[in-house]
Amino acid sequence: MQRQRLSAASNTLQYSVVETLRNGRQIEIRALRPEDRDDFVAAVSRVGTQSLYRRFFAVRRHFTEDETSFYLNVDFRNHVALVAIAGENGRPTIVAGSRYIIVEPGRAEVAFTVLDQYQGQGIGALLLRHLVAIAKDAGLKELIADVLPENGAMLKVFRRSGFLCGEKRDASSINVKLELC
Repeated sequence: MQRQRLSAASNTLQYSVVETLRNGRQIEIRALRPEDRDDFVAAVSRVGTQSLYRRFFAVRRHFTEDETSFYLNVDFRNHVALVAIAGENGRPTIVAGSRYIIVEPGRAEVAFTVLDQYQGQGIGALLLRHLVAIAKDAGLKELIADVLPENGAMLKVFRRSGFLCGEKRDASSINVKLELC
């Protein structure tokens, strides 16, 4: 059940959609906001070591103030970030995040993180679907990502996205390209 989807031409900061996971649980996918700082930091602290490595190609538990500000202060033009919110212990909690950053006109790099206990429930695919909708509304033609070869789950999300998915292997990662046209 989708509650609301706003185009990139409108205020994407208000982007909010309710989705149902494979297990029947509902989550909200919405724009990351600066006031999410504490929840964002708490979510990073809950990500497993292997998941952190797959996201950053290194284990990063703590970010500098500048890095945290970079991740939280997105402009929703060149840098778009969405979070997945689930109810935990009676309060909304960030359980996943995704973003794209425009690297050149028409092309953006994407990245995802899903808390370990929420992996395998389709959250990554949902986040990608919503990022793609925003990217297409913004006129982007291509999304790219560097994925570690052992990150089969993320590769599967890209391959099953419904878009032409090109892959090129380099020494340490697989360069994925989704064509949005």
